[in-house]
Amino acid sequence: MKINVILLTVIMTMFWSCTSKQEQMERKMSEFIGSYEATIIPLYKEYTLADWDANVTGTDEAWARREKASFAFMSFYTDKEAYSGLTRLKESGLVKEPLLARQLELLHNMYLQGQIDTSLISEQVKMETEITKKYTTFRATVNGKQLSDNEIENILRTSTVSTDLKAAWEGHKMIGPVVADDILMLVRHRNKIARELGFDNYHQMSLKLSGQDPEEITRIFDELDNLTRDNFAQLKADIDSYYAKRYGLDPDQLQPWHYQNRYFQEAPEIYSVNFDGYYREQDPVKLASEFYAGISIPVDAILEKSDLYEKPGKNQHAFCIDIDREGDVRTLNNIKPEAGWMGTLLHELGHGVYSYYNDRSLPFTLRDAAHTFTTEAIANYFGRMATDPAWMNYMGIIDEKEMNAIKDDSFRALRLQQLVFSRWAQVMYRFEKAMYEDPDQDLNQIWWDVVERYQMISKPEGRDMPDWATKIHVALYPCYYHNYLLGELLASQLGNYVQTAVMTSGDTDADMKAAGEYFKTMVFMPGARYQWNDMIETATGEKLTARHYAAQFVQN
Repeated sequence: MKINVILLTVIMTMFWSCTSKQEQMERKMSEFIGSYEATIIPLYKEYTLADWDANVTGTDEAWARREKASFAFMSFYTDKEAYSGLTRLKESGLVKEPLLARQLELLHNMYLQGQIDTSLISEQVKMETEITKKYTTFRATVNGKQLSDNEIENILRTSTVSTDLKAAWEGHKMIGPVVADDILMLVRHRNKIARELGFDNYHQMSLKLSGQDPEEITRIFDELDNLTRDNFAQLKADIDSYYAKRYGLDPDQLQPWHYQNRYFQEAPEIYSVNFDGYYREQDPVKLASEFYAGISIPVDAILEKSDLYEKPGKNQHAFCIDIDREGDVRTLNNIKPEAGWMGTLLHELGHGVYSYYNDRSLPFTLRDAAHTFTTEAIANYFGRMATDPAWMNYMGIIDEKEMNAIKDDSFRALRLQQLVFSRWAQVMYRFEKAMYEDPDQDLNQIWWDVVERYQMISKPEGRDMPDWATKIHVALYPCYYHNYLLGELLASQLGNYVQTAVMTSGDTDADMKAAGEYFKTMVFMPGARYQWNDMIETATGEKLTARHYAAQFVQN
């Protein structure tokens, strides 16, 4: 009896000792977060506002402010004492409270990236700023005229004169020599930073610190390559046959400028549906506002602060930014009344609602997406609707008769778009991986090797130009593009779940509201509370899988 009492006393002492240590560690973590938020939130807001102003105005003053703010924000994570404290907390294994443990995981990775000399960060920011300015202010010169990206795309999409197409394509590619050397310097610099932090290269570091296993991502891309290669080859033959007739050429005479966009990243318009025609008299902003309001996630507060149309000096692309994680969410677009920009606006507002409808009771660090590709999934899900006849009918753009008339070709167009994009994403992933593994190899040739393998487009004879450098993501949004394709996989998985488990009432308006509420409560509000695959499993009943994407676009 006495032995049992002693044993119980020992056990209880050990229990209370462990509990006491856990409480102590969790208290330290809470104190760290309080101090962290007091400083990082103002720095974050200054950076996002400066980034917004620079991209909208394009002035040297705005870019200088952005550079300063970016440096201040990134430098904050160089604090070695803070990093050491987080490391001790992590290695203790005693921070178990779920929200504290998740913040510890995320913050440790953020500080790890900053454990380098601040001069290296300053140099990186300076290089990125200069490259950004060159991309933002560049305009292609074609036949003596300066043209915007929208104008280049319009020529490639509509002209049937090969000489004009070639001139437009080559004119745009002249940004390559302007930025290529700068990008290579930046790549080497990023690799230097990665090696100092214990990684082989920047590509590997980026994936690991974002919560992704590089081998797993490559495995998924290999799986998708095998899944889509044969189907794409069949469709590519149809594409080439279509263009051979369009341009009066033999299929083997087709060149990269014959595929209706700068990178063959979007599906050529080989089917009979003229989506642009449906939007010529439409207001994409009004449509987007009405749609999102109809699914109970209104976006007017986002649109009021956004910059939506072309202007000199402004970034010609599109993005969404969360200024403060407190409701100031904005999107930059260059909208025209056409299907492409309708889809882009729906896409960017998908990012927007993910940010705007976060759970503001969560700590600052967790008021973010579960992963960058999960917000891409939402953006992709909504972006697809611009060319969905059922959605177009629901929004009053077309009547039921027209919806039924175009639905088959519309699906073929979407299927083609998905397969074209999946192959383009392969190019970006494989090229970036190779570039960071060895930036001194012949990147001009590597680029065309992967283009030929995955997109089945041949390099123009004798061409030796840094065409890889013309894609802004290679320089300024590094090691990110694979997330777009992961987002497409998740968009199909979410879409399948919504169709089979959420929109079940038979009443269209009620079902649309139910879908909006599902996204808000199951995807947006959890924020970064859970690891991304755990969030996906909670929201859909299974972890991320390619099978719903395959069922929708490959096996259909």
